[in-house]
Amino acid sequence: MSETPIRVIRVVVADDQAAVRDGLTTILDHEESVVVVGTAEDGAEAVELACRLVPAVVLMDLRMPGMDGVEATREIARRAPSVAVLVLTTYADDESIVSALQAGAAGYLTKSAGRPQIVSAITATADGHRTFAPEVATAVMRGLTARTALETVAAAHSLTGQETRVLELLAERRSNRAIADALYISVATVKTHTNNLFAKLQVPNRAAATELVEAARSDRTLRGRRPGS
Repeated sequence: MSETPIRVIRVVVADDQAAVRDGLTTILDHEESVVVVGTAEDGAEAVELACRLVPAVVLMDLRMPGMDGVEATREIARRAPSVAVLVLTTYADDESIVSALQAGAAGYLTKSAGRPQIVSAITATADGHRTFAPEVATAVMRGLTARTALETVAAAHSLTGQETRVLELLAERRSNRAIADALYISVATVKTHTNNLFAKLQVPNRAAATELVEAARSDRTLRGRRPGS
């Protein structure tokens, strides 16, 4: 009987450091089930390779010059939805993790991961599963709880999508200028959205709006705990 052929997972490696790209390529080239079909030194190149080569997985760094990994992930999700993005980065802070997942990343590893963990995560990602490093799992759960709380408040008060996004950034204590930069809108438009959502929420200021989101988050956290925990 003939042997079953080994499935080969096609991967693009995106990292702005040549030593990291070369190291990951060398590691993965020793795996029969993985082949690196391209490498990118920034987000724009990662998007171009993902669209042109259509690999199963893009192994994506987050902090890169020009287009960063979060924006590149968002573009790949939009332009090449069959390509899964697995983040591999130094950063494990809540903002980086949640931003990457909201952009469409299928998994998140830190660069402390060893070869077996990276290969296992690539395989799982190619199979359609989500993979998270143990050190980021708690942050993922915090992010999901915060997101659900925000959606609860937005639904209860009939906020538009843009008003919901503004509220999310207000709850992160961002300034009007920072919100404008994040959403690619003017400060005047931010103020308009802010006034509209204040009216819908029936609150006088951003502190009160933030309290509504935090109260919803606390309520969900308490309800999610088991009795006696």
